[in-house]
Formats: sequence, C-alpha cells, structure tokens
Amino acid sequence: MHSGIPQHLSVRAAGRRGPEPGKHAPLPVPCLADEGASTWAAGRVGPAGLQGRASAELARLLEDRLLTRRLLAQQGGVAVPATLAFTYKPPALLRVGDASPGLRLVELSGKEGQETLVKEEVEAFLHSEALGDALQVAVKLSGWRWRGRQALRLYSRKELGTVVDMVLALLEKLEEEESVLVEAVCPPARLPFPGSPPPGPELAVRICAVVCRTQGDRPLLSKVVCSVGREDRPLRHRSSLPQTLEVALARCGLGEATQVAVVRRRVKAAAEAALAAVLALEAGLSAEQRGGRRARTDFLGVDFALTVADRALTPVALELNGGLCLEACGALEGLWAAQRSQPAAREAAAAPLVETMLRRSAHCLMEGKQLLLIGAGGVSKKFVWEAARDYGLKLHLVESDPNHFASQLVQTFIHFDVTEHRRDEENARLLAELVRARGLQLDGCFSYWDDCLVLTALLCQELGLPCSPPAAMRLAKQKSCTQLHLLRCHGPPWPAPSLHAVPCCPLESEADVERAVRQVPLPGVMKLEFGAGAVGVRLVEDAPQCHEHFSRITRDLQGEADHPGIGLGWGNAMLLMEFIEGTEHDVDLVVYGGRLLAAFVSDNGPTRLPGFTETAACMPTGLAPEQEAQLVQAAFRCCLGCGLLDGVFNVELKLTRAGPKLIEINPRMGGFYLRDWILELYGVDLLLAAAMVACGLRPALPSHPRARGHLVGVMCLASQHLQALSSTASRETLQALHDQGLLRFNLLEEVLVPGEYEEPYCSVACAGPSLAEARLRLLGLCQGLGIDGPHYPVAHFLSHFK
Repeated sequence: MHSGIPQHLSVRAAGRRGPEPGKHAPLPVPCLADEGASTWAAGRVGPAGLQGRASAELARLLEDRLLTRRLLAQQGGVAVPATLAFTYKPPALLRVGDASPGLRLVELSGKEGQETLVKEEVEAFLHSEALGDALQVAVKLSGWRWRGRQALRLYSRKELGTVVDMVLALLEKLEEEESVLVEAVCPPARLPFPGSPPPGPELAVRICAVVCRTQGDRPLLSKVVCSVGREDRPLRHRSSLPQTLEVALARCGLGEATQVAVVRRRVKAAAEAALAAVLALEAGLSAEQRGGRRARTDFLGVDFALTVADRALTPVALELNGGLCLEACGALEGLWAAQRSQPAAREAAAAPLVETMLRRSAHCLMEGKQLLLIGAGGVSKKFVWEAARDYGLKLHLVESDPNHFASQLVQTFIHFDVTEHRRDEENARLLAELVRARGLQLDGCFSYWDDCLVLTALLCQELGLPCSPPAAMRLAKQKSCTQLHLLRCHGPPWPAPSLHAVPCCPLESEADVERAVRQVPLPGVMKLEFGAGAVGVRLVEDAPQCHEHFSRITRDLQGEADHPGIGLGWGNAMLLMEFIEGTEHDVDLVVYGGRLLAAFVSDNGPTRLPGFTETAACMPTGLAPEQEAQLVQAAFRCCLGCGLLDGVFNVELKLTRAGPKLIEINPRMGGFYLRDWILELYGVDLLLAAAMVACGLRPALPSHPRARGHLVGVMCLASQHLQALSSTASRETLQALHDQGLLRFNLLEEVLVPGEYEEPYCSVACAGPSLAEARLRLLGLCQGLGIDGPHYPVAHFLSHFK
C-alpha cells in the first residue's frame, strides 16, 4: 500500500480532454496507474459531474492533491502521508493558514537553478521523523492536469540522489499553481493472523469511503468498500474485487468484531471530517471561485491506506476521489444483487445523495408558494417561521391573538377568532370571503394546530384547495367517534382497522358515566373528547373514580379560557375507554392520495400513573422490524379507515401482546419534539411535507430513510422540576448546552406554571450512535442537572429503551 497511486478520475471538466491550449502535454511515460474516467448516463464525466452541482472550478481545487491534503490535515484533523511539496507560484489558498504537521511546503522562485535547495530539502525530509516507519517514498506531480495521467515512481528512502534527480526533472514540467510532491508510502498494517499465518506475501488493504452532504450541510458516511492485494504491488481502483470492510480485514487477519467496529468508526470519522473540511472551504469561496452561485460538492470519495500510527490502526487519507469510489460501491452492490439478504445489497451508497437531490427538488418546488396558515400555535412552533423563511414560503396567517409574535413574520396577518369551533362552518365561509376580498392567490392552506384542523378542512373546501375531507377531520378529532367508527370497519382489505380499535363510551352527563362503567371494562382511561397534550387524561379503576374525575373536569375545564389550546372550544365532553396494557408508540405518517409515503416510529416510556403525561421517548424505535411494521400498517389503516387520504398525521398506539391498539389519531404533524427529531435523524421535514401536500404536490421523500443515530429524551414538568428549571437546568443553561451540541432542547411552554392540568415545559434529549449510549448520556445529564430525582426517576422512564 502506498500513497502515490493516482486513484481519481481524469479531469474532463467543462469538456476539456487534456491540457489547456498552449500548455505543455503530460509526461510521455507509461501510465501505470492511469485509471481513466467513469462513464455515466450523461456521458463521460469527471468528478465535477458527479459531485452534485459541482463545477470545473471546484473540481480543480479538489484535484490538487497538495491543497486537499493540507485542507484535511489543518481543518479536518485527518491523518495524511508525510509530504514534501515544491510549488511554483502556488495558489492563494495554499498561502493561507499555518503549516501542517508532516506537510512541508517549499515555494520556488523559479523552475531552474534549484538544485541546491532541492537536495537540502529532500535530504532533510528523507531523514525526518515525520516519515515514521515508511521505507519508500513516491514522487509525483500535483495539479488537476496530472490526475490519472502519470506513472507511479517509488524509491527507497536511501536513494537520495535518484529522488533529487526525479524532482528536478519534474520541476521542468510545472505550470503555475502546480507542485512536485515527495510523499511517504504508508506501510501496511501488520495484522496478527489467528493461528499460523498463511503462506505467501503480506496483504495490504485500501479503503474507499463514500460520504454525502445531507440535511443541514452535514457529512454522512454512506458506504465503505475495500480492496485487498499484495503489499508489494500497487492497489488501485478496478485492480481487485470490491469487498466489505469486515471481509477485507478478516482476510488480513483481523476478524474480531469489536476491533473491526473500531476501524469502521475511525474511517467514518475521518471521511466525514474530510467532507466537512471541503464544505468549510467552499463556504469561504466567492460564487466566482466556486464556479457559480449554486455550485457545491454533494458527495466525496476518500481513499485511505490502513496503517499503524501511535500503536493504533489508523486510516490515512491518500486522496479525495469522485466517481471511482461510488463506482466501487456500485460494483459491490452488484455482486450481491442476487443475495438480497446481505446488508451490502440493502444499503445503496448513493442513497444519501439521492435524498439530498430529492430534498433540493422539494425546496425548488415550494419556493415562493403562497400558503394560508390557520392558527399560529405557541412557542413550541417557533420553528415554523424560520423554516418558512429558509424554504422561501409566503405565509398568510389567520390567528385569534392580534398581538401574536408571528403577526410580524408573515406576508398577511388576518385577525380572526377561531376558538369557537361550534361555528366552524360559518367561520369558514367568512374567512373565504376575507381571502377573496384581499385578493390572495393561494397555492394551499393547512394547519398544525389541533384546534384548527376541522376549520382548515372546511376552508379548503370553500376555496377549492387540496385537503382531507372535513368529515374525516371531524371523525379523527372526536376520539370516541374515531374508535366507534373503526370498530365497525371490518374490511376488506384485511387486516381491518377494527382489529386496532378500542371499546369506549362518550360521556356528556353523570348518567352517561353510569352507563359507561357497565359497558367498558375497568380499569379504564377517561379523557376529553377533543383534548390535546394529555391534559385531563386519567386512569380510573372503579365507578366512584369515574364519577369523581368526570365531576372534576366538568368543574375545572369548562371553556377555552380555563386552558387555552387544548380543544375546550369544542366543549368539555369526555369519554371512557378500556385501558390497554402494552408499550406506547407514536407513528408519524406522510400520506398522499391514499398512499403511504413515509412513516417514523418512536417509543414512549412509562407514564406516571394515574396520569398519562409523556415522560420519555426514543427514536428510532427499538422494536423488532416485524413489530415496527405492524405499528406502521395499523396507523396507516386507521387513517384510511377515517378517510384521511392526504396529509401528515400523528397516530398514537399501544403495542399489546395481541398487536397494535389505537389510542388516538391526531390529523396533523406530530407535536412536541417530533418534527425536530425526525429532521435531525432522517433529514425529512414534516412541516415541508405538510406544506407540499397542502399545495397538491407529492412530497419528494426517500422510500427507506436511514436514521443517522439515536435520540433519547425526557420531559421536564414545572410541578416536578421547578427548582432545577430555575437554577441548574435553567432555560439559558439548556439552550447553551444545545448550542454546544451536548443535548437537544425543545422548549414547549413559555412560562413555568405548575398545576394539576399542566403540559410539559420542555424536552431534553441526548444523541448517540446506539440506543444504549444515548440513554446513558441522557441519564448522566439528568442527574447532573437535577432533572432526575426520587419523585421523577428518569432511569425508570428510560427502562423501556434497551
């Protein structure tokens, strides 16, 4: 293994095939390592054509081995081979920044008369400690003209005269901003083979990692492919069969799973750091330097040698690569095409790149769309206004509060009382007249606020805009009607929604309570028909508790003023439903034209009975794939059974020993932290999806999005955490920790007001590469901040997440 093998595509940027007119031709020597260019659907393209919306200008930067090597070492902290570089009139980017360890840059005043300087520098380099255990060096030209167009030249560290002569010969070929490199050939790692080592030469591994730009311009490792070959022969693309990292390391003697996992983590960290460094470089360039305002690098291939540094297996970045790394991944996926059980076949290397393309297409489609939004919501929905600005949406807001902060953040603000829902049909007609009178040319109308969902559907009907039918919204909004309707849905198709519905009885008077306790098995759950946020939901074990809770709710929660935003504008009718044993889960669905486009499952921790306020959650689900599929299909069938054919819906279910059982359907995107978590883990924005459906557009979503990690969170309540939230876990402290990336902080309420009918004040979550690690981080953080305690045992609330 060595660092001198050209492994990048030859440059074909902007239609060029070789040097620019008037430039010298490349050296007329055998191209022992010339790998050519990949041919894709659009014809023969180089890295510029494959790195998303890249350009010839960006391709030239990334094909300068010296520039990228310095970039990786300085900004990315990525290990690179020790390198001595002689440059002639180097580019401005190479003159910026401090020197990098192991990288020596010598700027030449001319290409002739440099014999003494070259000899001194080469001699010092060959005897320097920076070369470590390397026995050989490679001499090569660096610059976009030379990628894939030069022979491989390897020399012993003892051949001072020969190395000097070769450098001097190559100096004659230099143009401005090009370099001659003398670099260490990384010795392959000597892995202890179990038992007696096999006969034959030692093997070396070259690692090819594909990393993609994802949501929020963050790098994500997509796939790792390896080549294995004799250490005394060059390893390059297309010279050996592509293999998985596990197989390649096993063939070299490293088969222990934990050690392989360590190597994978180091490759992932280095590859993602490499793309992060490239993105940071591009962010500092002007549009002209990038080759256009929208020019950017969307994916990168990074070639590594696996060597030993500081007694640890270390991936050393040899070069940045474009199409050939992706081609190698495609070749490996092709090998497993007939073996669909293999993980290598299930996860396509280009999947994150495709997701990025879909996301950008959605942004392009929605930019400038005129949307009417019904109900602004509270502080927990502040993200809406930032997202609308980023997506270029033109929002027109209908809101009851004339002083709402969002009134200054929209194109049009319509002050209208939408809290009296018994008048929704009349209000829909009045609002339609207001919209027409103002001359608003709307592309869509939607709401994410529980109280306004039926009104929104009625208004869409009046204006002829896409939406699920008002009857479906009414059915989903009234909890007892949802369950009783689904109990009658016996199919076809099978399994029918009735399998997931739960017996219940509506309650409007004391007489209804007496009748309900005879019809519904106890213990049961009493809740508001139109309630939200689990306010007033309680476990009742016998008839006296049912009467007592009904009387308390009837007395305390009579109208909207008693607890704004939880649905009391519909009245305070209640229902009694059977209590179902099992674990609780949320399923967030994106449905368009009656087709399921995406589903995201999260797990909830045990609640503090007899109340049902959420305590903890994790995402993605820790359930087995079959159980996850059962939940998704149950949620989807229940939505279709109610007539919800278009929209983003949140469905709460319990997974019992007999399968999923429905708690309730929320015919809007999930509340609390769910939109934020799904965006963070999957790169899918439910808000954008809801806006697209409202405009009659099919959301552009990946069919099988992969979670980037795990999130585990816990709710904080004013009644339980008033002291901590006023000191050790203050809003300012939590926000600072969020900004540092140590936790995810979602503020749900503006003020700390303890009370019997409280909703969570905030959500605090920790991320991790595994569920166990995220859980452990959160538990430690909660103990340190004072969120955990005898009366709020966080460990118990996280006990379901294993």
